[in-house]
Amino acid sequence: IVCSKFSFVRLMVAMGNTSFVVRRFNAKKWLRIPREGALHGAIVVHARVPRTIRLLMSAPLVSLQDVAFSAGRSLILRSVNLTIDAGEAVGLFGANGAGKTTLLRLIALVAKPTGGTATVLGSAKGADLAPVRRRIGMIGHVPALYPTLTLEENLSFLVSMRGDPVDKVADVLAEVGLGDVAGRQARHCSHGMQRRAEIAFQLVARPDLLLLDEPHAALDAHAAELVEYLAASVLERGGATVVVSHDRTRVSRMTHRNVELVAGELVDGKLVDGDSS
Repeated sequence: IVCSKFSFVRLMVAMGNTSFVVRRFNAKKWLRIPREGALHGAIVVHARVPRTIRLLMSAPLVSLQDVAFSAGRSLILRSVNLTIDAGEAVGLFGANGAGKTTLLRLIALVAKPTGGTATVLGSAKGADLAPVRRRIGMIGHVPALYPTLTLEENLSFLVSMRGDPVDKVADVLAEVGLGDVAGRQARHCSHGMQRRAEIAFQLVARPDLLLLDEPHAALDAHAAELVEYLAASVLERGGATVVVSHDRTRVSRMTHRNVELVAGELVDGKLVDGDSS
């Protein structure tokens, strides 16, 4: 980061914490100011920037303004406003049929709103969305694997379609506990095993925006931890996650805030003590 001394101090004041400015930047764990950094009145910071600072300095990764979506005569979403910043995890709740999956499809840029404006990862109206979609990872409610291909063949195909090398596929399958069944056809694998394979693909793809639709369904405790590990890895890189679920307690442990779809509109979905529905 290169900024003026005034801008840097102003940033720290905005954070409500100027202690390490007054103490000559004594936060040594993440901040190092070399002597040459003072040249020309600039401050050069060599650091892995904390999530709080990234939130203040970056544009939103997702910005929905008065978004509506209709299917035929049915109005599914109406006047949805949602902003998601870098490093932020958002939980999305709602009753069956509330439009949660539809909202995920809009954020994933695989569906277009019938009203309002949706900007995702800097996407512009009329621009080529393929490079943006490449930066979005989505795990749907139903596994999306080719049934007659093995788990390893599925991942190798998906990775090669992205133009990425496939040399890490076997290792990442082993990482998620599928090393011994990598040669099994997807149709002969349980739902939980297929979900693990999808998690493995996202670990290879390293998306900037991760969308999860009921990711914990059919997973045992260890596999459920893989979901949280995947989401945390995206946030660590400065990305963002959206998690759709009916399990408020579990999801609230891995999100910074929650919203809920009610009658096609978003409302505060803050967890109520004792509510796990």
